[in-house]
Amino acid sequence: MTGILLVDKPEGTTSAGVIRTLKPRLGRTKVGHLGTLDPFASGLLPLCIGEATKLARWLLLEHKAYTGTIRLGVETDTLDRTGRVTRTAPVPGLDDAALAAVAARFTGPLRQVPPMYSALKRGGVPLYALARRGIDVAREPREVAVARLVLVRRDSERIDFAVECSKGTYVRVLAADIGRALESAAHLETLRRTRVGAFRVEDAHTPDAILALPGTAPLPLVGVRAALAELRAFPLAAEAVLRLRLGQQAALVGLPAPACAGEAALGCDSAGAVVALLEATQQGAWRLARLLAAADG
Repeated sequence: MTGILLVDKPEGTTSAGVIRTLKPRLGRTKVGHLGTLDPFASGLLPLCIGEATKLARWLLLEHKAYTGTIRLGVETDTLDRTGRVTRTAPVPGLDDAALAAVAARFTGPLRQVPPMYSALKRGGVPLYALARRGIDVAREPREVAVARLVLVRRDSERIDFAVECSKGTYVRVLAADIGRALESAAHLETLRRTRVGAFRVEDAHTPDAILALPGTAPLPLVGVRAALAELRAFPLAAEAVLRLRLGQQAALVGLPAPACAGEAALGCDSAGAVVALLEATQQGAWRLARLLAAADG
């Protein structure tokens, strides 16, 4: 069993909790998720199943999209509704022009300071563990990018938003920064992830729906080739596949030249199933990056 399982995570459970919930249906198959969702958040949680866990590195290099609500007037230590109130401020009158100006200000390349309540580590210790002990440490700003941001006034204290952003963007930080830009305070009240790369939440299934499938029914997996459809796919002769499985990189000689160093491509067997992930070297040759034991197409 290999592929990507698109799960619509409900609020109130962790990403790891979703995997534990689905274990009775997944059995002993290897599972990994593509980007954690906070327990209070809902939405798209792609799970790599079986040999697809080897491809997480390439699937993680994708943009994501979210919708949600920002609550003005109150900032919390976690920057979301689960935290302790650390600051309050008056809420200004909001009009469409002011919100459009703030949205434009936070669109494009941004430098973002990661929150203390995050899984980043300092000296091997997660920042959230330090934060829970009342320890605050300096964090270096990180380069992120917001491709699209729409802000819409819901009521006198809330703003609904839709955002498309790069991997590594903290939407909680974005919400707090928007609050400060409006000369107020803010935290993230709700968050729903709607897209990860080409995967959409409309195509996802709730954990309950997955568990309700008959035991003989196949899981609704996205195949490896479909998940990485933007990559070039090269057919490999049976002899070349065998040589790759023996670790012989020379089996890749003769493939079309890479477009650039670092380019990734798929190697497929005669049935069209993905058997290898290839990467281009600085010398303009292909090398084997990952070998898949029994991936589907």
